[in-house]
Amino acid sequence: MKRSHRPLRAARPRRTARPAVAAVTALTAAALVLGASACGGRATTHHKPGTSHEQAGGSVGRLLTADDGSGNRLRQVDAEGAPSVTVAVRPDSEDGWNVHLTVRNFRFTPDSVGGAALLGRGHARLFLDGHPLARVYGSWYHLPASLVRGAGKGGTELTARLYADDHTAWAVNSAPVQATTSLSEATSAPEQTRAATPRPDTTLVEIVVSHGKVSPDPGRTEIKKGRTVELRVRSDRADHLHVHGYDKEAALPAGRTVTLTFTADRSGLFEVETHESDLLLTQLVVR
Repeated sequence: MKRSHRPLRAARPRRTARPAVAAVTALTAAALVLGASACGGRATTHHKPGTSHEQAGGSVGRLLTADDGSGNRLRQVDAEGAPSVTVAVRPDSEDGWNVHLTVRNFRFTPDSVGGAALLGRGHARLFLDGHPLARVYGSWYHLPASLVRGAGKGGTELTARLYADDHTAWAVNSAPVQATTSLSEATSAPEQTRAATPRPDTTLVEIVVSHGKVSPDPGRTEIKKGRTVELRVRSDRADHLHVHGYDKEAALPAGRTVTLTFTADRSGLFEVETHESDLLLTQLVVR
């Protein structure tokens, strides 16, 4: 039986890469090269999770040419929602002073120091009579008396200033975000520190005014008629305190805590405000 033989077909030539595929390959390679050079030579994956490209580049706010007086550039942000700080000192029972920083719209981030500037994050620095004293990564700091004695003459004005992680100083209206208090006042009045807890028949109301913001937020304080009211107000700017209805007033020197005491012998709703800045601090409801 004879087998039939089919004619052999010529081998097909291998197909070359299609032009569209080649173009996509080239574009992908170019994108990888450009991505590696983004952000100053770092790939975008270097950004921290949840951090925008702008934040990773440290471009939050506006970097001013002026500095804070110690060589750190000012990073200006809008007053609305800006970081703020107040500082209070009290004598320590063994040595020196305990310094307490109260911040708003801000949190301490010691693990990110040296990184990019993120709004509302960073650290604080303390200055004694304008001279650098310490870097602070939390709300409390113990100031030894030896450091104050080592400062020589003066050594009375303590300033707390807020900084971003990249060491630029937070600023509002071209001024550093900071607060100042006097160590001499804390030293000369230790009895006032021990009397911080009010008597049982006294209602204590503590308020802090910083950069036009009132803390805690203005609300209503219920007071039983006949009780003693003790208002403790601290403002970062000079102002006047006024209790409407009772016609009680007191001057508010910048950076000092002022105590205004009176008896709530009238029923009703009474507003407590500042005169110059016209801020509502709280409302007293006497029943």
